Amino acid sequence: MTQIFSPNMLKTYEKCPKKYFFKYVKGLQMPVNDDIFIEGKNIHALASYYIKGENINEMEKSLSEREREQWNYLKTLEYFNYDKINAEYSLSTKIGDYFFGGRLDALVKKDDRYYILDYKTGATPIMAAYDFQTMIYMMCVITFFKTNNVTFVYINLKNKSEVKIELHEGFISEYKSKLINIADKIAQDNYKAITNNCKSCEYGKICYEKVLN
Repeated sequence: MTQIFSPNMLKTYEKCPKKYFFKYVKGLQMPVNDDIFIEGKNIHALASYYIKGENINEMEKSLSEREREQWNYLKTLEYFNYDKINAEYSLSTKIGDYFFGGRLDALVKKDDRYYILDYKTGATPIMAAYDFQTMIYMMCVITFFKTNNVTFVYINLKNKSEVKIELHEGFISEYKSKLINIADKIAQDNYKAITNNCKSCEYGKICYEKVLN
């Protein structure tokens, strides 16, 4: 089976190769506090149905007060008036010897420009232009749709703000280089722990005990 590197996989490896080993090589799943992810689940589902033209009246009634506030902000944004390509959209592409992919929250289009929409109920990436999510999703869209007219839009539902990254020619070569570089490192099977992350890591105990070494 072909390995497809997702943004989360690459972020995990960059944070700590040993954590990547436990999670993606050995397939060990550990309990984590995922309240922040659960909070945005309803909004993501609602936006997906809305973009696909489904009736969402009953779903809107079930929203909490905070979710309703976030949803009212989201659906008034200009992007929801653009041509709708797809939502919860899985794409992948090959770069060098490796495959990369993920699931876009939404892809819309205005004139000849494509917009990748990503809803955040938590923090927006600090270096958004070079976040693995940005790089992978951009490369997938330009490859699949044969266009460089792509803008990535992080929509922060908590702060009601946006971060836009417009693709330019220089980004493409940088993205390819960065993605191939980290995939090469993973391919070398070098899973040394970065110990300053251990206190907050769900794999910290078994890592210290050197289980599976």
